[in-house]
Amino acid sequence: MADFSAAREDMVRSQLVSRGIADPRVLRAMRSVPRERFVGKAMIPRAYEDRPLPIGEDQTISQPYIVALMTEALSLEGGEKTLEVGTGSGYQAAILAELCREVYTVERLPHLLDRARRILETLGYENIFFKIDDGTMGWEDHRPYDAIVVTAAAPGIPGPLKEQMAEGGRLIIPVGDRYSQTLIRVTREDGGFFQEDLCGCRFVPLKGAYGWP
Repeated sequence: MADFSAAREDMVRSQLVSRGIADPRVLRAMRSVPRERFVGKAMIPRAYEDRPLPIGEDQTISQPYIVALMTEALSLEGGEKTLEVGTGSGYQAAILAELCREVYTVERLPHLLDRARRILETLGYENIFFKIDDGTMGWEDHRPYDAIVVTAAAPGIPGPLKEQMAEGGRLIIPVGDRYSQTLIRVTREDGGFFQEDLCGCRFVPLKGAYGWP
């Protein structure tokens, strides 16, 4: 496979740093994870474009900037237990695995999860744990989570995800209708939940009991 290190460096400089991504740990992870490994063969030449790309099953790998923005908003320091809702290509899970202690990732589509698992295992990640399930229900067995990231758009914030947040935990989720959403950060503090709007965005719909039918 071709060497994409220059493309990764250009992506970090022109798409992330130029838009305000500043966390050095996030930038280091974005420089090191080979995004080209998470797209289909036909998409490899486009892996570092400033846009989401199709990965099959009507799903996408998110735009690099959005991956970096969501990750930076989690304020990861290295010791966190993190839940990802929507494994998709596995790229976001790889970025998270570079930055926290454990990643628990839930995907409803078996084909996508199997492919992501193979890629991540080939790359040597040992701190990512996988489950096929309705991600809107979270992963109760391993609660509480210091950080939760949802990689699809929900009509509202799923109650089970809020319940599974640790004190001081952060949840990043796009919320809105099927066509336009706002990226939201929820922080659990002093027994309450505090919500911030980060930016407008557009994701594929989150399917499940607390998502879209």
